[in-house]
Amino acid sequence: MATTKAREDIKNDLKTLKEDLKTGAREETARLREKAGAAEARIREKAGEAGAQLRARGDELRQQARGYYDEARVRGREYYDDAAERLDEAQRYLTERVQERPIQSTAIALGVGVVLGLLLAGRRR
Repeated sequence: MATTKAREDIKNDLKTLKEDLKTGAREETARLREKAGAAEARIREKAGEAGAQLRARGDELRQQARGYYDEARVRGREYYDDAAERLDEAQRYLTERVQERPIQSTAIALGVGVVLGLLLAGRRR
């Protein structure tokens, strides 16, 4: 009878141990879920901060690029105006020289035309 009593005691002890383990596992699971929730909240907060920083940096870079574009546009316009002015000066100079020496200018133009004609005709052969 002592062995049945011992068996029953062991069985009860094992049952109690099993229940204690289940309770401990539930408590640990709840604690881990709570920690995971807190970690998720921190991660979301950090992700929000990183997103805000990226947006701010993007805005800075956009402004900087806009400044470079405006500067390049102004410089391009200056170069264009300078080139147009030089072209106008060259055209006026050429017109004046042709008006001063019309026969010499015509002879030069004829010579250039003949040379170009010979060069182009030579390529076709």
